[in-house]
Amino acid sequence: VPEAPQHVCLVCGYNMIGECPDSCPFCGARRDRIITQKECAKRFRVNATAVTARVTHLASRPALGYEHAAYRVETSNRSFWIDCPCVFDKTLDPVDVITFTHKDFLGASNLYRSAFGAKIWINEREAAHLLAQSFPFDRKFSNDFSEGGMEAHHVGGHSPGFTVYIAGSILFVCDLLYFRGNHLIFNPHGPKGPTQKAGVALAKLLRGKGRAFSYVCDV
Repeated sequence: VPEAPQHVCLVCGYNMIGECPDSCPFCGARRDRIITQKECAKRFRVNATAVTARVTHLASRPALGYEHAAYRVETSNRSFWIDCPCVFDKTLDPVDVITFTHKDFLGASNLYRSAFGAKIWINEREAAHLLAQSFPFDRKFSNDFSEGGMEAHHVGGHSPGFTVYIAGSILFVCDLLYFRGNHLIFNPHGPKGPTQKAGVALAKLLRGKGRAFSYVCDV
């Protein structure tokens, strides 16, 4: 089966599977700001920067709009990406599972799935969104889970299925919270009430864990 065309928005990094639209469905950028994924792969690479011995920060270089960062986590029995780079960089080390906080930036996950045989996981509430429906998913989870040292906890808020992750003493919040200087603030680009409720749910979760976190990884 011929591979479907794929395009990337230079403004936000969003990937579009299929023919190039007149505007980006995520940020509304015009067609002249959208390029093919093949052209994107020529112009950008994914830079891997160690956070700890088991966690690596993944981000496009040069920066690709306001794409989210992704993180690689090595657990006891497999490798995970939390969220996915927007650029398809075949020089990256293969990964077993790509699991998502939410549906906003599914990146080139379909291409990494094909190249690496990676499994794609996402909360079922996020998979139901129109922006996600052209992407393949191998597991649509509905409950919290813990596998191989990776914990997933649904908090909602910024989006209905928003999921945070914990690996050891590291908390992954993506864009539920932003760092501003030495402070964390709620993401202002979403529903205010549900986002605040998610913050309460997250605080309750962390109190229940009863342990200190050495890193908080955001966008």
